[in-house]
Amino acid sequence: MAEKILEKKIRKTLVGLLFLGWALGNLDRYLMNYAVVYIGEDLSLTSTETGLILSSFFLGYALMQLPGGIMADKFGAKRILLIAVIAWSIFTGLTAVAGTLGILLVIRFLFGIGEGGFQPSASKIISTSFPENERSKVMSIMLSSSGIMGMLVPIISAALLVTIGWRAFFVIAGLLGIVIALLYRKFVPKDEVVQQSADGLQVRGILGDLFKMPLMWSLVVAYFTIYAVNWGLNTWMPTYLSDVRGLDLVSIGWLQMIPGIITIGALLVSGYVIDKVDLKVNRIIGAVCALLLAGFLLLMFNAESITLFITYQCIIMLLMTYVLLLLPSFVLKKIPSNYAGTAMGMANTGGQLAGFVTPTLIGFMVDAFDGSYDAAVWMLVVISVICVASILTISPKTQASKEDSYECA
Repeated sequence: MAEKILEKKIRKTLVGLLFLGWALGNLDRYLMNYAVVYIGEDLSLTSTETGLILSSFFLGYALMQLPGGIMADKFGAKRILLIAVIAWSIFTGLTAVAGTLGILLVIRFLFGIGEGGFQPSASKIISTSFPENERSKVMSIMLSSSGIMGMLVPIISAALLVTIGWRAFFVIAGLLGIVIALLYRKFVPKDEVVQQSADGLQVRGILGDLFKMPLMWSLVVAYFTIYAVNWGLNTWMPTYLSDVRGLDLVSIGWLQMIPGIITIGALLVSGYVIDKVDLKVNRIIGAVCALLLAGFLLLMFNAESITLFITYQCIIMLLMTYVLLLLPSFVLKKIPSNYAGTAMGMANTGGQLAGFVTPTLIGFMVDAFDGSYDAAVWMLVVISVICVASILTISPKTQASKEDSYECA
């Protein structure tokens, strides 16, 4: 089934809309990492309970990845994008009314369910609407919004959490989502333009093909390991810098702008490089990045000064960003487009399960070792080494679908 490449002007609009949607999703997601400092005080939470709040989103998000991809393949990416944005915006706003730990866990879980359909749907659009030699670049532009939010949210949080409070902040974030949904409804091309026909596309057949591909299982493990490091750092960094390094929230916000800027640049450059370099070579580059990541994690957490800590954090973001963008490139370029949504959902399930497991596990370790992060750091180092092995097992060969009259590997 051939891709239906959109006109250049429409593609540019689409890139901008995907960027805005992913920016909002990361605003809502990152916001909790800073708001939880105040929520923990209001609700008298332990480190383990704080970790559960940070993880509850990822459980819902992980569970929705595969269904979200299947629905994008079967019913159209635009429809699933709209549902995702509307749903996550509602539950972001409802976070403001949470008065107990239990209610907050349920709301954040449903927020994750809502957002879970976005990335598989966006990947489906990129795979079907853009030429192959532009797909990594488009993905890098969309994902760069994550770096921008990583840079801006600490500053926004420092300014607003201490003035209007965390409850009002979540209401505002929810209202922004409704605006994005209206833009999607008006400007994202209709499903028949961006989506290939789903006639005859059987869910069992798609999953059966994907489950037989060694590439997909290598990607699931690689996604799990790199996202375990990514979300382990992102969710606990504000609390770590506050508890261990003694920094206030305003100082943390300004300091975290530096790795945020580095991440944005790394995403854009990585997308360009990945599109220009053969995936066989990229696989080796990705494995080297993951190996270096393990070493720099140790250096960062043992840094004697904040200056050295931030320097090592910037290097970590460079290394991790390349791997984070390389993995979806295998799906966008080596998996048939009619499978793209489901394949991205399957791979990303591994990544988001890591987002569920890691924050809670780190919180448990911190409580178990009387506030020490040493055990958690070594866990992230070991996970990085496992990531190296999983990347090296990824096959760079293009996978064929039954619809192309080839036999799946």
